[in-house]
Amino acid sequence: SSQGDEPIDLASVTDPYLTTAGLSGDTVVARAGGADITAGSLLYWMAYLVDSSIQAPSSMDTVWELDMGNGQTFEQGILDASLNNAALYALLPIQAQAEGISVSPDLSQQVSDLMASMETQAGSAELLDHSLWYNALTPELYTTLFEVNDLNSQLQEKLYGEGSAGYPTDDQVRSYAKDQGYYRAKHILLKTVDTNSPLTDENGNPTGEYEPLDEATVAEKKALAEDLLAQLQAAGDKEALFDQLMAQYSEDTASDGSLNGADGYVASPGQMVAPFEEAAQALSDGEVSGIVESVYGYHIILRLPLDPANFRSGYIAQQMTNLRQGWLDANPPQPTQELERIDPSAFYGALQSLRTAVQQEMEEQQAAADGSASSSPSE
Repeated sequence: SSQGDEPIDLASVTDPYLTTAGLSGDTVVARAGGADITAGSLLYWMAYLVDSSIQAPSSMDTVWELDMGNGQTFEQGILDASLNNAALYALLPIQAQAEGISVSPDLSQQVSDLMASMETQAGSAELLDHSLWYNALTPELYTTLFEVNDLNSQLQEKLYGEGSAGYPTDDQVRSYAKDQGYYRAKHILLKTVDTNSPLTDENGNPTGEYEPLDEATVAEKKALAEDLLAQLQAAGDKEALFDQLMAQYSEDTASDGSLNGADGYVASPGQMVAPFEEAAQALSDGEVSGIVESVYGYHIILRLPLDPANFRSGYIAQQMTNLRQGWLDANPPQPTQELERIDPSAFYGALQSLRTAVQQEMEEQQAAADGSASSSPSE
């Protein structure tokens, strides 16, 4: 039978980790930089990472031995990644404390309010516990994850927030965005196709091309594009004229006739059609392209500077990721003997059985609630 068919008797479960992996949640399975890593934390991340990687749990039997191309099996890769995530969550409070940061005073109230509303939704404290078990969580671990995320936000604000020594300059942010391949451009589009008539292949699938306009119309568009380009090349203030011509002639419009990308498109590699992307990437800020032909028609493109405000949070997130990776490199998780007792595939199989039981219980609850609602006398 496939894993997870036989539901576990929920009444017998006191600790979901003991039931699914044979270790109580507070068992120390590794240490990192003086911090304990518990089985509960490790198994939560394991469930989370396997869930994120796998589409259909029925195919699990074959997945664990898959070679990930780096000499590791899927099972080993999941174990390592779970250990690293759990290590980071153990290390973060220590790093925060070193910076004089403690959990926000109102957080515990926020978490208890959230728990109370989840309990109401679930129907009882017991059912709330079971719904947490479904995600390899307990109320304690759920609370810990909130606290660590809160510390992480505060730490990020202290190290890289506005007014801090690490707050990134516009130049740093622009160069980060450029390294990521982002660019910003606006265009005047003169269509040579009817974009309301996409072409399809013999199976009726769209080919990405459109019904071409007649040759005379296409020739007119080409002549217009050449005229607009000549005006732009002669202009003193290219940007002002570009906006004027774009508003007047561009056919990149929404269904209500308003202009798409009036402030410019911010694009990453692969987002725009290739001829557009290649031409835009080749321009300097403020420079106008020649006539660029794509499946849509003729484009004239104006390259614009990126706005650092759009990328600052991405840059800061990247700095935080690098910082956390530095902690891990300096404090790699050291397994205890208990770690050897964890068998990822057996754990995940048992978790599926636990989930089946929780799912059934929820369905029974729902059916009972629906039943009592329908049997109540109506006014």
